[in-house]
Amino acid sequence: MVRKEYIVEEITKIMGNTDQIRNIAIIAHVHHGKTTLTDSLLVKAGLISKTVSGDVLYTNYEAIEKDRRMTIKSANISLGFEYKSKDYIINLIDTPGHVDFGGHVTRSMRAVDGVVLVVDPVEGIMPQTETVLRQALKEKCKPVLFVNKTDRLLTELRLTPEQTMERLFELINNINKLIDQYCPEEFVGKWRVAVDNGSICFGSAYDRWAVSKYIMDKYKINFKQVFDYSSQGPEGIKKLQELAPIDDAVLAMIIDHLPNPHEAQKIRIPQIWHGDINSPAGTAMMTVDKSAKTNIVVFHIMYDLHSGDIAVGRIFSGDVRKGTEFHISGRANTQKVQQVGIYMGQDRVLVDHLPAGNIAALIGLKDISVGDTLSEDAIEPFEQITHYSKPVVTKAVEAKDSRDTTKLIEALRVLSKQDPTIKVEINQETGEHLVSGMGELHLEVIETKLRDEFMVPITTSEPIVVYHETIEKGAGPIESKTPNRHTKFYIEVEPLPESVKKALDEGHIRDGAPKGQVAVQNMIDAGLDRPTAKGVVHVSNNCILVDSTHGVQYLNEVMELLIDGFVEAARDGPLAREKCSGVMVKIMDATIHEDPVHRGPAQIIPAMRRGMYAAMLTAGVQLMEPKQMFTINVPQEYMSDVITLLQGRRGQVQNIVQDREQMSITAKMPVSEVIKGFSNGLRSSTQGRAIWYYEFAGYEKLPGELQNKIVREIRKRKGQPEEPPKPEQFLE
Repeated sequence: MVRKEYIVEEITKIMGNTDQIRNIAIIAHVHHGKTTLTDSLLVKAGLISKTVSGDVLYTNYEAIEKDRRMTIKSANISLGFEYKSKDYIINLIDTPGHVDFGGHVTRSMRAVDGVVLVVDPVEGIMPQTETVLRQALKEKCKPVLFVNKTDRLLTELRLTPEQTMERLFELINNINKLIDQYCPEEFVGKWRVAVDNGSICFGSAYDRWAVSKYIMDKYKINFKQVFDYSSQGPEGIKKLQELAPIDDAVLAMIIDHLPNPHEAQKIRIPQIWHGDINSPAGTAMMTVDKSAKTNIVVFHIMYDLHSGDIAVGRIFSGDVRKGTEFHISGRANTQKVQQVGIYMGQDRVLVDHLPAGNIAALIGLKDISVGDTLSEDAIEPFEQITHYSKPVVTKAVEAKDSRDTTKLIEALRVLSKQDPTIKVEINQETGEHLVSGMGELHLEVIETKLRDEFMVPITTSEPIVVYHETIEKGAGPIESKTPNRHTKFYIEVEPLPESVKKALDEGHIRDGAPKGQVAVQNMIDAGLDRPTAKGVVHVSNNCILVDSTHGVQYLNEVMELLIDGFVEAARDGPLAREKCSGVMVKIMDATIHEDPVHRGPAQIIPAMRRGMYAAMLTAGVQLMEPKQMFTINVPQEYMSDVITLLQGRRGQVQNIVQDREQMSITAKMPVSEVIKGFSNGLRSSTQGRAIWYYEFAGYEKLPGELQNKIVREIRKRKGQPEEPPKPEQFLE
């Protein structure tokens, strides 16, 4: 094994040759073998020895990952390789496969140009396989395919060579269908993977062998020999490792088929940056110009006890070095970089500088966030990184000892910076910290980190489901007066069209005040009429505030306060104090007192909030509950028990597919039913024979007969009177 510093030294010699750089991520469903495959590449780079490859799981360096033997965060590592007498750098990101940590995958896609999709042919295309591939193609990252655990078809399913080939070709066809379905229009048919061009490898990451067209040509081996050797036990495996080395196969596939930054940035920059492509900054990023001004996107935040927050970012142009001064999107002041480094798993090795096309660790920048644009000259920020899932489960977290509260607040701040899919808020009534995550496992990991890494003893509540409040019809105008009765606002509410909700979810319409013509056009494209789109003053929590007034005096002077009232009301709905979603709020008219003394925050904010509440309650507020799509694989004899269990928990069976003796049941389940011991119920009703996976399936209307009961439960938990409010209560 060699020292990391030596590898970094070698890398720095060639990192200026953009054509010899590949920025890639390894993506897959959970337990399909991403980290094991990463280990095989680390052997080739000399970072770990062959004997421990597949067991050491080098990029799973956190204690919690080692305990669970699963990846829960993205890990960056830069490796140097020689291929066809040329030196190459592969900046590799090993991503998690579990749906609860999908946010890490989304963020990593911003940094890379290509992906290696890993699939287990026995399990086939699982829900998360499709999700991660869709995320990669949305960011214009080109895919190649590694079919891992191929030996399972022979050893576990006992398939003949002919049946194995049939199964593999069926898998490849299905993956190509997905690629054509989700890839950008200009690449339909061009980004397909195929055996004959070398963009597919078959093998076993754990046993360190793989075959591809390149390997067959180089080592003169064919599929028949692969089948023969894999059935000969340890001796055959040894022979395969010599005749079909996995590192050679995967490296050739990455270098030959995935684009270098020159090729990739030409197609990716117009997709992820909406500034002027012909401006100096646009041209520099399109051509990966190392001599231009530096532009970087932060896609990950690491925390170090000594250095504080470390921003990990992709350099799209320029050359970053110690002392480079950056504008940070949305901030007024500039900041200087104190150190520049490269990540090697958990270790950080410092370098003098890093040119465009590479991935850098930047130390010394304060209050930095994931998705921030760092630029030497102020430029249009990059598109926000949006994750399709939403936090759906919440727990109240308290420090056991009140003296540790400050420590807990700091730990939660660090965790939510590292992973923006964690949402933290303080319950003003009880003083508890409410931590929301993607699922129970996500919250469990947060709890473990608080206890073990940050050494804060904590107590937690039972999981709580995050509901949303919405309306199904319009209401208003409602007259809302300020507490001193000097100012009146006339407020209307109406449900947002489905197309606009979709655009909000996908990040085409951003939170905050709309900036420029592009933002207005995005809203028109999403389905708002032009006058309404031009009148939008703020977007928050998937709700939109519109100024529909004409010639109202002093309105512009109180608009900031009206926005504050709107944001407060959108965050805490009228019915159960849950977040609002899908509501358009229109200010139709207003009479505003001329004296500024009578229209301060204490007057305007409550008037806006109470007016919005009254209008929503008049329209009729509907609770929305989060749903998850479950795929459950069980032997045939347990199918009816599973369906009975699902239907007893308000599950809707969507599809049932039979594959020999195995049944695959797809069902949509309310999260509130899943967190009440669903997994234990499933295990007991199938004697532990069920394997299941889930993904976020959006929010849907709560059945009417349950709404009153759940609203009362939520209000009681939040310290509110149990009886839901009437519109009149907000119009006094």
